[in-house]
Amino acid sequence: MVIMDTDLPIRRVVHPTERIVNGRLLRLMEGYPREVRVGQPALVAVLTAAGVVRLLSRLVRRGGGGDGRSFKELKKGPEFLVTPVRLRDNADRLLEVELHGHLPQSALHRGDHLQLTLCPQRDADLPPRIERIVNLTTGQLLNPRTATVWSHLGPPLLLQAALGVLLVLGVAACSALT
Repeated sequence: MVIMDTDLPIRRVVHPTERIVNGRLLRLMEGYPREVRVGQPALVAVLTAAGVVRLLSRLVRRGGGGDGRSFKELKKGPEFLVTPVRLRDNADRLLEVELHGHLPQSALHRGDHLQLTLCPQRDADLPPRIERIVNLTTGQLLNPRTATVWSHLGPPLLLQAALGVLLVLGVAACSALT
């Protein structure tokens, strides 16, 4: 028979609501990947504009070229690392926040005194996301970076889309003037 002592205080993990939180790092939890959503209207607009330039270049070259990535591949957004972070604040609360992206392994150590700048996530059930970390123990300023939709699409596709938009606008302007 197991007897449980109900007098022991149970520390609950809370999600802070403050914009800036000070505390001591307790633990970096196991990270997992999360996917960035790519909006279908934005993707269709970029691919359509880039398609104009691709079509024109194929006509000029009279040959095929690499088709690049498919719509399905582009629709599946980039993944980034999410690391839950536990810390104890100055009020002795156990807090959990999320670190999106990568930091150098030597940047954070257990017991470091941190000042975190947080922002809420779209899903209210998720802990707030870390925007900036000031490691007061080492004096380091850390800004985690994640993949974005624009980095996922890539400079060549975005350049083609910009040229396609300029080409369509130029043709529209010329036809309106004549």
